[in-house]
Amino acid sequence: MKKPIYNSAPLPFMGQKRRFVGEFKNALRQFPTATVFVDLFGGSGLLSHIAKQEYPKVRVIYNDYEDFRLRLLNIPRTNILLADIRNFIGKSILKNGRLPKPLHKQILDRIKADEQTGFVDYITLSGSLLFSGKYATSFEEIENQSFYNTVRQADYSADGYLEGVDTVKQDYRELYDQFKDVPGAVFLVDPPYLSTEVGAYKCFWKLADYLDVLKILTGRSYIYFTSTKSQIIELIDWFTRTQFDNNPFDGAERREYNVTINHYSKYTDIMLYKQV
Repeated sequence: MKKPIYNSAPLPFMGQKRRFVGEFKNALRQFPTATVFVDLFGGSGLLSHIAKQEYPKVRVIYNDYEDFRLRLLNIPRTNILLADIRNFIGKSILKNGRLPKPLHKQILDRIKADEQTGFVDYITLSGSLLFSGKYATSFEEIENQSFYNTVRQADYSADGYLEGVDTVKQDYRELYDQFKDVPGAVFLVDPPYLSTEVGAYKCFWKLADYLDVLKILTGRSYIYFTSTKSQIIELIDWFTRTQFDNNPFDGAERREYNVTINHYSKYTDIMLYKQV
């Protein structure tokens, strides 16, 4: 059977690169002699999945620091929970309509029952119950939120999503050290964006963390993601003009994608890649 190809992560994930799929594939083709792709900030695994589809014979390392694979393994459980919630709501509530308090309590009781017997994927639930763009990562966070009828109608599936990909979970610096001297290694670098909501991530990123990441780009082949919200490119340009000798982005190809959140909020996602 033909393996499914995903152009977005099979479960909701903040910051996945679905808008960059086409350009990311083009960037990957600039590394025909790659021996391994190391996805340092694996996130939803979408970059690792695409890299494996483009280079099926090349090793791909997916750093699942956010435990996304645990969410994938529990898709059957999540589908059952969402099916029950759909039955609770029925057809009495308009699409996107706010759920009344009795229904809110009924759904919370059902979620609590699942939590007492095992895993609950609160991020996926958020996409089906909370106002657009909001995420909860625990029962305590979701119980005080208003619920809306935005429940997904179809079951989730991730068949073959990470097939052939090597999954690890470790600090990105340790993973980088393992492969930094491997000939033909290409690093996929997509850290949580500076000055961007990271509520669904299990970390808090400061400016120093982003600057530390940039150290690994110098002298290495990479595909790096950032956005105009972080202004990291302008920052590094200033540093290299006033403090340092080398800019890790010199000679890198650049692609952009404009993102509109609402009438008042817009920014640009940026991908840079460079072969050494």
